Amino acid sequence: MYIINHKSKTALYIQLYTYMKKDIMENYKAEDKLPSIRKIASLYNLSKNTVESAYSQLVVEGYIDSNYKSAYTVTDTVFSNFTTVGEIEVNDTEVKEEYLYDFFPARLSKDSFPLKLWKRLFVKGIDETLDFGAYPDGQGEAGLRIEIAKYINESRGVKCHSNQVIVSNGLGDSLGLVAKILKNNHDTIAMEHPGYSTTTEVFDSYSYKIDKISVDENGIKLDDLENSKAKLVYTTPSHQYPTGVIMPISNRMKLLKWAQEKEALIIEDDYDSELSYENRPIPALQGLDSNDRVIYLGTFSKFLSASLRVGYMVLPNHLMAKYKTLFNATTASVSITTQKTLELFMSEGHWESHLRKIRTINRKKHNLMKKLLQDKLGSTMKIESQGAGLAILINPRVDFDWEKLKIEAKKQKMKIYFAKAKSGGEWEAIRMGFGGFEENEIKKAIEVFSQVWYSCLK
Repeated sequence: MYIINHKSKTALYIQLYTYMKKDIMENYKAEDKLPSIRKIASLYNLSKNTVESAYSQLVVEGYIDSNYKSAYTVTDTVFSNFTTVGEIEVNDTEVKEEYLYDFFPARLSKDSFPLKLWKRLFVKGIDETLDFGAYPDGQGEAGLRIEIAKYINESRGVKCHSNQVIVSNGLGDSLGLVAKILKNNHDTIAMEHPGYSTTTEVFDSYSYKIDKISVDENGIKLDDLENSKAKLVYTTPSHQYPTGVIMPISNRMKLLKWAQEKEALIIEDDYDSELSYENRPIPALQGLDSNDRVIYLGTFSKFLSASLRVGYMVLPNHLMAKYKTLFNATTASVSITTQKTLELFMSEGHWESHLRKIRTINRKKHNLMKKLLQDKLGSTMKIESQGAGLAILINPRVDFDWEKLKIEAKKQKMKIYFAKAKSGGEWEAIRMGFGGFEENEIKKAIEVFSQVWYSCLK
């Protein structure tokens, strides 16, 4: 018997349909006949139309068949495939460990995202002008590309037209596009060492040979690059990853000259360029190039949101035809709703004010953490990199037990990060990320860190 509640807000035919579907899956076999509409109506005090509606829904979903002047019969379906198996348990190994102090070196604090404004712009951008029945532009929505081109031209000196801008799903996606575009003409890529491991992984997955080029106080060593057979190089001139060194203008010009003479290409990752706290950033390498030798990569992850996964790149004109051959209009990697909201965020002037806010907030955090590290650790520590980005890199000046640091930090529920883990090579440093903290949390975090630090001195 089914329990039909005539006072329930749930429609009577839905109640009947739900009970009968469950009954069919658990108790009926293929070709079994169902009770007639008249019998069900009489049994549960329902109208004929109500029962017919329930039966019609079961027919539409394929649970039963209806033949003219014949009874409804159960279809030949393996209902055991659809039976419930009870509550699904969470695998304990999937539960993330909770930390009191997380020095992640590349994130913003939760309250730095302009959520209320973003929600308002989202609603404004999703209007009747959008065609949700069509495939989006694989290169990125035209309006957003125009705004990106304006921004990087004004703030970074990048010379480009919006038709050279490609919207991507973050840096890794951009690197994958570049690797595929250049594959037929390049089999080797020179990379900074130590450098960004994701870049190595992407190009290695496309079977490129990786030529590791050392880094000094001026960035990638140009003499070593000259001796390489590579005609493609990846570099982070504005804030080298992970050492933080900045390539001076003289070396930038030499690198461009190398590319011209070798008929080579430069992939410029403009890493952390907007988050400079002590000096005005040197203009992008791409803007100094007059020979179409630079592929420029940027992202919104460090200044707006890592969760949105929006990046972009600027291709030289001579590579656009190759791009359009390889990637058609259905390969958009960022949702149209995100693109439209970001377009409004930029076109209405919110991006510039947001960037000023992020710089101000993180300059304060940077300066506070730097002072606390100097006060607490004193002469036992040296700062390897500071003044830009979302982390300060430090090393001990004295004999130090690195393994004990990891053990003691974990005891204190403290998550710390190391340069070598993400950049390879032998160069090591502790990456003290401040961006994810609220300003009032940094003092306590460094106090606990300093206790752990001193316990590791030999």
